[in-house]
Amino acid sequence: MNELNLIPATTEIFLALAIMAILVVGLFIKEDKQPASHVLSLIVLGICALLSLTSFNSGVTSYSLSNMFVSDPMASLLKIFACLATAMTLVYSRQYTTDRGMLSGSLSGEFYVLALLTLLGQMIMISGNNFLIIYLGLELMSLSLYALVALRRDHALSTEASMKYFVLGALASGFMLYGISMLYGATGSLDLTAVAIATASGAANKTVLIFGLVFLVAGLAFKLGTAPFHMWVPDVYQGSPTSVTLLLGAAPKLAAFAICMRLLVEGLGTIAADWQQMLVVMAVASMAIGNITAIAQTNIKRMLAYSTISQMGFMLLGLLSGVYAGSTADAMANAYSSSMFYALTYVFTTLGSFGVIMLLSRKGFEADNLDDFKGLSQRSPWFAAVMMVFLLSLAGVPPMVGFYAKLSVLQAVLATGQIWLALVAVLFSLVGAYYYLRVIKLMYFDAPLDNSPIHVDRSMQMTLSANGLAVLLIGIFPGPLMAVCAYAITRALAS
Repeated sequence: MNELNLIPATTEIFLALAIMAILVVGLFIKEDKQPASHVLSLIVLGICALLSLTSFNSGVTSYSLSNMFVSDPMASLLKIFACLATAMTLVYSRQYTTDRGMLSGSLSGEFYVLALLTLLGQMIMISGNNFLIIYLGLELMSLSLYALVALRRDHALSTEASMKYFVLGALASGFMLYGISMLYGATGSLDLTAVAIATASGAANKTVLIFGLVFLVAGLAFKLGTAPFHMWVPDVYQGSPTSVTLLLGAAPKLAAFAICMRLLVEGLGTIAADWQQMLVVMAVASMAIGNITAIAQTNIKRMLAYSTISQMGFMLLGLLSGVYAGSTADAMANAYSSSMFYALTYVFTTLGSFGVIMLLSRKGFEADNLDDFKGLSQRSPWFAAVMMVFLLSLAGVPPMVGFYAKLSVLQAVLATGQIWLALVAVLFSLVGAYYYLRVIKLMYFDAPLDNSPIHVDRSMQMTLSANGLAVLLIGIFPGPLMAVCAYAITRALAS
């Protein structure tokens, strides 16, 4: 009986227990021995990734907790990458958080505990097969992020960003919860499988169903950071400590992709014609607002925030291309796998971009203005080259992985016959290339404003270098990762 079968939730149970252990350990660790919490967190993340890998290799789809929780290859793959993304964030953040006193105080391990709690929320979202389970995971992640944004209590920008994020996040959660209540009223169930059956049979009240769908999509759009619900992204990205910005902008995008798949495709796939129209508007608006507004930014964190808005708009193109009249199962799998591939590669590209920002930052100085990147090639040729790889990937320049990710999404759009949408996407990608190339121009053709040497922690140096090489190599050999994404999506759709 799946009610008593907790094996599918082994990773989440282990992570929850480990978080409580790290919280207790943090009470007894002196500040000069704080790396213990850092090392413990990385060990926990490694074990979670291995547990998820074991589940992925089994290829089995399992349900538990009265079908409210599902473990399938798609969930396992996203969890593996979410663990890796969180681990890389902690490695990149080590020196940054120490310099800014974010690891001091009576609860010196709170940064790590909150970071792991955001991951736990993401895992619950990824495996949710019930509206309330997904919502609980979403709130666990969001509440942890609210606290992380305000972790620098004496920093006015962080406090302001936290307030904006909390107020707008609560509003979006209200939208989503209201939409869920309307869908429950229309279908009589919170179980995604039952909702799919009710919508397919025509038994659901169509008016109430569409009304709830609008509110649900609005809540999802906020979590993705897509227009017209994007207003929080630039302010929160800029105001947050860069280590927290990375926790905000990386792994949560994988969870957001997962709940879009669970709610829209698996739960409400039979009324795809209704939510696809909304996604088209959001995708085009996100690419337009994100790319055009980013050109005017002088703060690189705000620039990358608007870049995120445009990149999420591109990811939506894959999601909205899956279900069309006459679509075959292969066409659906191709569209959703291209969107999943885009989300995965975007996360690791943005990880590296913010990693370089933290690399250049030091105690009392935030390297978050474009001018701070002037002459970086003279100060550190290697890390200038690594940053160039990330920027070219975000711009979609071959042979970086971003090019193949954009190409696969465009192919999915063209397969639906929406040539105009593909042309709009290409046009805004060309516009977006400008602000990425501008940073490269500053790094290689301008004189540095600061000639001080760059001191790099060995673990960060190795991780950042590996990150840059991965973005390049996966771009040259995208086949294996794309095949893995296709397999995961195919198994998820089959279940």
